[in-house]
Amino acid sequence: MAADIRQAVPSSALCGATVVVALDPPEVVTADVVLAGDRVVEVGSAPPGVRRRDCTGTLIVPGNVCAHHHLYSALSRGMPYRLAPPVTFTEILQRVWWRLDRALDEQAIRASALRGGLDALRAGTTTIVDHHASPYAIDGSLDIIAETLDQLGVRSVLCYEVSDRDGLDRAAAGIAENRRFVTRADGLARGMMGAHASFTLCDATLEQLVDAARGDGVGIHIHVAEDAADQDDAHARAVHGVVERLDRAGVLTDRALLAHGVHVAPAEMHAVGDTGATVVCNPRSNMNNAVGHSPFNHLGRGAGARVALGTDGIGGDLFAESQVGFFRAREADVATPGDWPLVRLAEGARFAGDMHGEPLLGTVRPGAPADLVVLDYPTPTPVTAENLVGHWVFGLSSAQVRDVLVAGELVVADRRSTRVDEAEVAAEGAAEAERLWARMEEIPAHDFTPMADSTRSRR
Repeated sequence: MAADIRQAVPSSALCGATVVVALDPPEVVTADVVLAGDRVVEVGSAPPGVRRRDCTGTLIVPGNVCAHHHLYSALSRGMPYRLAPPVTFTEILQRVWWRLDRALDEQAIRASALRGGLDALRAGTTTIVDHHASPYAIDGSLDIIAETLDQLGVRSVLCYEVSDRDGLDRAAAGIAENRRFVTRADGLARGMMGAHASFTLCDATLEQLVDAARGDGVGIHIHVAEDAADQDDAHARAVHGVVERLDRAGVLTDRALLAHGVHVAPAEMHAVGDTGATVVCNPRSNMNNAVGHSPFNHLGRGAGARVALGTDGIGGDLFAESQVGFFRAREADVATPGDWPLVRLAEGARFAGDMHGEPLLGTVRPGAPADLVVLDYPTPTPVTAENLVGHWVFGLSSAQVRDVLVAGELVVADRRSTRVDEAEVAAEGAAEAERLWARMEEIPAHDFTPMADSTRSRR
C-alpha cells in the first residue's frame, strides 16, 4: 500500500512537529505529516500548495486505543448511592452496575455514548473498544452507540455483553443483537461477540455464544477472572479454572479479547498465550474495586501473551491509564520493563487495526489511517526514540491534547469538538443523568449470585 499511497494527491499537512511514528519499537522524527483523504502519505516535507496546519513545538502521536471500555458508565460520575456499602466485588456488581444497566433506556444509552465518547476523544483516544449492557433495552442498542460515536468521529469496536443474570431470553436477545450488528457494522464501527463473564453464563449460553462467534467469523470480548469469584464459580462447575472452561468451550482464539485476567495462575497465563488471545489490563479499575493486580501486567515483549490497556469504564484517558498502570506495575516489581506503557498501547492498536483491516493503525507511517493526536507539549528536554517512554510516563497528559484527527478529519481543533456543540452535550448529559439516577432509585440490588455462592448458601 505504501507505494500506492505515495502517489495520492496530498490535501493537507501538519507542519513542524516532533512526530512519534511508532510506539513499539519507538520511532521519533522531526517532520511534516502529509495527508491525503483519510491517509498519511508522507512523513517528511510538505509539498507546495497543500493546506498547512502549524504544529511547531507540538508532539504528534498515534491516536490512543481504549481496548476495554464501558461507555454506559459515563453518567455514573457522582451518582447517589443509598444501599448498604458493598464489601465484595460481587456486591459491587449487584448493588451498583447491575442496577445501572437495568435503568438504561435508548435515551440514556445515547447520552452516555455521547458524553463518554467526547471525553475520550478530547483525551486523545481515537478508538474505543466498548462492552455494552442494557438488559431492558437490548435491540438496536449497538446501533445507537455506533451512530453516536460516528457523529463524534470516533472509531469503534462494539459488542453487547451477553449474560444469563437477567434470564435466558435476554441472553438470547444479546446474542441476536451482536449477530445483527456484526453483519451491518461499517465505516468507523466494527462488531464482535460480547459476554459478561464465565460466572454469569451457563454451559448452553456459552455454547451458543461460541457457535455464533464462529458463524460470524469474530472473536468474543469477555471479562476473565477479574475477581476470585469467577474462579470459585469455575471450580464449582468441576473445572480447574475460568481459562480451562473458556478454552474447552472454544472462547479462547486469536480473535478473543479477555478483560482483566487478575486471578489467573501461571499455567493459565501460558494457556492464554498459546491461543493468541489478547488480554486487556485495566489497572485503575482493579485498584478501585480492590480485586488485585493482574500478573499479565508484568509480562514483557515476547513473553507469550498479547497485553493491551483499557479503562473498564473509568473515562477514556489512556495517558492517565498507562501512567498509573506503569507505576502500579513498578510498585509490585521494580524490574518492570521501561517500555511497559508503549508496548501495551501498541498492542491495543494492533487489535483494533485487525478488527478494522488496518494493519498500520497506531502508527504515523505512509499508508496508515490518519488517526493522530497533536499535543501542546512544552518539553524541557528533547524527545527521542530512546527517551520517549520517559516523556510518556512523566510528562504527557490529556490536558495537552490540542487537535485530534480520525480518518484524516480534524474532529477536535484547538481543544474543541468540530462535530458537536460541547455545551449542548454537557447539558444533555446532566439532564439525562438525573433521569437515570431517578430510575435507579426504584431498582433493588440484583439477586444473581455465582454458582459457588449459591452452592454455599444451600449447605
